[in-house]
Amino acid sequence: MEFQKQVFVAFLLSALIITVASADCTCELEEVNSNNSTVLKYKLFALASILIAGGVGVSLPFVGNIFPALRPENDSFFLVKAFASGVILATGFIHILPDAFENLTSPCLKEHPWGDFPFTGFVAMVATIVTLLIETSAAAYQLKVQTEAAAKLVGGDDQDVEKNRGNMDVRMHANHGHVHGLVLPSINDSEVHRYRIVSQVLELGIIVHSVIIGLSLGASKNPETIKPLIVALSFHQFFEGLGLGGCIFQARIKSFAITLMGAFFTLTTPSGIVIGILVSNRYKENSTTALIVEGVLNAASSGILIYMALVDLLSPDFKNPRMQKSKMLLLGSNVFLLLGAGLMSLLAKWA
Repeated sequence: MEFQKQVFVAFLLSALIITVASADCTCELEEVNSNNSTVLKYKLFALASILIAGGVGVSLPFVGNIFPALRPENDSFFLVKAFASGVILATGFIHILPDAFENLTSPCLKEHPWGDFPFTGFVAMVATIVTLLIETSAAAYQLKVQTEAAAKLVGGDDQDVEKNRGNMDVRMHANHGHVHGLVLPSINDSEVHRYRIVSQVLELGIIVHSVIIGLSLGASKNPETIKPLIVALSFHQFFEGLGLGGCIFQARIKSFAITLMGAFFTLTTPSGIVIGILVSNRYKENSTTALIVEGVLNAASSGILIYMALVDLLSPDFKNPRMQKSKMLLLGSNVFLLLGAGLMSLLAKWA
């Protein structure tokens, strides 16, 4: 009996020693026995797959003539947007935020100050507040510009225009939106400007994260890590592109700007992969600098995407009178939202 106790104690001690040793070794660069040419082939295949998936996803909302379901005037467009918004929401909560916590609470970082304060939540909160300030400031500036333009057209100062805004709207309606032969800003114009702001901020949040995941994949030397990432990140980029493309489409910006924004999104992750391949021999994912930079950027990106998904994408559509008057559309949008969020959450197992 005494011998069994000694064996049991020895087993516990050995397990504790192994655990501590493992914790100490987590900061060391792992040596992976792999064929460099095979790994490079996987990375190049991942680059092509993610490039195509992102390009197709961000382009789909612009081919409404081919896919009628993607036209904004159809109810099915609400379903597609709800699905894409669920993907973006899950990306922020399930993919990016846990990575940020892992980065900024790593045992490879010094206990002080990284162990003294929840920096991940703080950075995400600050990013959310900054996003709100950017949106509200841009909207206020746009309203001021419209008011000043209206004041110049009808005469008088800005206060007179505000007081007589109701009369102006009546005159605009009676004259088909024209005053002295010129068109004044309408409610639809304000909505378009809102989507322009949303699309730009949303792309910023997506691009920050895309660079990091591309860099991580490109720097990886383990083919068993790269294989599942190819499928997961291809789906990831496709659905994120679909959500971003829908916002860009509704922003009604010029063709050149559309092409530029689409190209930025499509090329960001592949560019990160290329950079990762080039620096793979020098890049250490557990180095202090890498952990802090990735953690802060991931936390900020998660705050932006969560805010955008909830406030700018889901809330306006679910409060839309058109959706609230149709029980089937409202039910379908909720189902598609859950499908999008659920599918992207499942991909977290491989991404």
